[in-house]
Amino acid sequence: MSAVSRLALSFACGDYDRTRALAEGEVRPDGIDLTYLRLPVEETFFRMLRHQEFDVAEMSLSTYVHTLDAPEPPFVALPVFTSRMFRHGALYRNTGAGIERPEDLRGTRVGTPEYQLTACVWMRGILADRHGVPLDSVTYVTGGQETPGRVEKARVDLPPGLRTEEAPAGRTLAAMLAEGEIDALCTPRVPSPFAAGDPRVARVFDDVEGAERAYYADTGIFPIMHVVVLRRELHTRHPWVAQSLYKALHRSRDLAYDSLYDTSALRFMLPWLTPQLEEARSLLGRDYWSYGLDANAGVLDTFLRYHHEQGLSRTRRTPRELFVPESLESAVI
Repeated sequence: MSAVSRLALSFACGDYDRTRALAEGEVRPDGIDLTYLRLPVEETFFRMLRHQEFDVAEMSLSTYVHTLDAPEPPFVALPVFTSRMFRHGALYRNTGAGIERPEDLRGTRVGTPEYQLTACVWMRGILADRHGVPLDSVTYVTGGQETPGRVEKARVDLPPGLRTEEAPAGRTLAAMLAEGEIDALCTPRVPSPFAAGDPRVARVFDDVEGAERAYYADTGIFPIMHVVVLRRELHTRHPWVAQSLYKALHRSRDLAYDSLYDTSALRFMLPWLTPQLEEARSLLGRDYWSYGLDANAGVLDTFLRYHHEQGLSRTRRTPRELFVPESLESAVI
């Protein structure tokens, strides 16, 4: 008897505890042979957006929402959030720029590697909502953080009144921040001057953890950064793949939940991992890294409002519009 064939698919994603069981084959999606490629997020996003090289990939939430404005959107998504992160720590300031509080960012020049980065969409929205920094009160400077010449992965058409500039040729945002050519920088990655201890660079929020805890206490939002997308034509040909992958990604995440609370030996090099996990569960709930639409509708709705207000999506979408229907319900016995 011949072996039953399985659908061979590629999946580009970061090296995460919540996807490791899938990457290592401990969890196998029903009917699928999965080739898991561990890649840096920037490379995954670039290759998937520009060339659709993978069948399945994690993708910036902002980038994915932006693609839905295309005449023929190339991707569909699952409500699986491979990256979530509070981003108050993503704001850095030149210590000579006179920025002592977030409110002082009004009237400044703020660098951002790309205007449409999810982390920056969140922080612009939070600054406007909670710290009196309207979107049009800042000049945004785009460019490579550590290497000159970075450009937006996708074209963005910004609303009137927004001021944007490109970094000068040959200049990096990290160097411009240290030398005072920009006043602040919003970036998902730690800029090299800050990592090196350069006294000219500090965070805008001095107490990052305190600010993030206060934000969660007030809003109940644990920001979503990345979703999992499939090439639309793959989903059209094999609609069953969405549910198969969704179930497998759930199982992989649940195994990571369990392994974090194994106190026989520390899984990660964090001395107080167990009490920190217990504290996170106390503050955010046991399913603090939730998947699915229902548990995340409020978070997604806030992001979609920010995305539209910032000129990155033509229409004000609803959370349900983002995901394939096969991933929004399952059989009940």
